[in-house]
Amino acid sequence: MGKKFVYADNAATTRISQSVLDAMMPYLTEQFGNPSGVYSAGRRAKRAIETARQKAALALGCEPSEIYFTSGGTESDNWALAGTYKALAPEGKKRIISTVIEHPAVLNTLENLKKQGAEVTLLPIQKNGRIDPEEVKKAITPDTALVSVMAANNETGVIQPVEEISRICAEQEVLFHTDAVQAVPHMQFNLAESGISMLSLSGHKLHAPKGTGILYIKNGLSVPQILFGGSQESGLRPGTENVASIVGLGKALEYLFPDCENRNARISALRDRLAEGLLKNEGVIMNGDRENLLPGHCSISVKGADGEKLLLMLDLKGICASAGSACTSGNSEPSHVLKAMGVKPEYLNGSVRFTLDEYNDEEDVDYIIETFSEILKKAVR
Repeated sequence: MGKKFVYADNAATTRISQSVLDAMMPYLTEQFGNPSGVYSAGRRAKRAIETARQKAALALGCEPSEIYFTSGGTESDNWALAGTYKALAPEGKKRIISTVIEHPAVLNTLENLKKQGAEVTLLPIQKNGRIDPEEVKKAITPDTALVSVMAANNETGVIQPVEEISRICAEQEVLFHTDAVQAVPHMQFNLAESGISMLSLSGHKLHAPKGTGILYIKNGLSVPQILFGGSQESGLRPGTENVASIVGLGKALEYLFPDCENRNARISALRDRLAEGLLKNEGVIMNGDRENLLPGHCSISVKGADGEKLLLMLDLKGICASAGSACTSGNSEPSHVLKAMGVKPEYLNGSVRFTLDEYNDEEDVDYIIETFSEILKKAVR
């Protein structure tokens, strides 16, 4: 079997699509005016940003005035959590409720807010990787400022019941934020009709460039800025806008949903083919609820294996995968997500995450299956 290149780490980042790159190029080479400028080149750049904002709003089912461009999911999460705490702590609302399986962008922000006096409640999850909405309901107290639960987990791909949680929060008159970085590329949101107060997304997970993101803030909600400088983004997010990348993000969001159902079905079929092939190997289990799963995610664990070693061996065969979150790479500790799910100790260190998307095909999947089986014969004895 010859070596080929297979990119199967799309939950970590994605390639920029050609249509996105084509949309961006004029704003890198010709239309490079500062959007704050009064001259025509600046006005054209400003119009491009507002067009991208309209495309994002249409894709997410909200108003353009509710879209704020950021540098990515991490900044958006920081703004949602820290901004809300800043606004509501003086009113005695110092509690933030979240889960033990959130992305580091949420968990580490909460750790920082604890140093500022925040009371943080991290809820457990079930063995299938999902949170029970009733646990959220029971945890809400009069001093609760915010509930933050991810829409889908970055490591396992398990989809969380955010619609039900958002309804609970609305009934309790508590703000609800969701980190939808992994979910938006595959799940359609209608934010105008949801109970979601704030939503974070990241461009580089959906074939837009790195360094782009959005924080959706429902109209009527005041979330103070956490960065200071100029008056960009309605005075709430300062700094000269990354026009080309914002244009790219708008283009990527415009592309996502017209064919979302068919695209997801195709990716799910590839993922199921991959999972079926990998699970034929002795000592391999799949992590998470397969009934509530993003289409491209295939998180497995190998009994008694070293996940890092498996990844290196896959890389030598031209296959890109990961052990979990790209934002926790280099951390030798077992996955906090798998530990929270109660995965047995003998499986914890042998986790590998494959994430497929529309650029993968059956040939890629079959190559992964065949290669992984060969690797296991050498790596696990």
